[in-house]
Amino acid sequence: MNVFFKADEHEWEQVDQGIKRKIVGFTDDLMMVHLSFEKGAEGKPHTHEIHDQIGYVAKGRFEAQINGEKQILKAGDAYIARKHFEHGAIALDDENILLDVFSPSREDFLK
Repeated sequence: MNVFFKADEHEWEQVDQGIKRKIVGFTDDLMMVHLSFEKGAEGKPHTHEIHDQIGYVAKGRFEAQINGEKQILKAGDAYIARKHFEHGAIALDDENILLDVFSPSREDFLK
C-alpha cells in the first residue's frame, strides 16, 4: 500500500446493496476504510471476534446501533464498537460517508 491515499485514484468496491468502499490505508495493526452509503442502505448488525472499530460520520446521518442502543449520528459524530459488541448502521440521508477504523487490520478486506 502506498503511503499516500488519493481518493480519485481508487475505484469503489461494491460490498452490499447500496454500500461501497475504498481502503484508505492499512498496517498490520490498523486499517481505515472509506464507505459510501445510499439512503436506506444498512450495515446489518454484526460482531467482530478480534477487531475493535470506530465509525466516524464524515457526511450525512446514520441511525447507529451498538449493543441494542440506538442513536442518530450526524457529520462529526462517531461510534465505538469494541470486539464482541453488536453494531450496525442505517443511512438516513441521500449522501452518507463513514470512515471506519479497525484494529487490527481486516485481512478479509484485502483478499
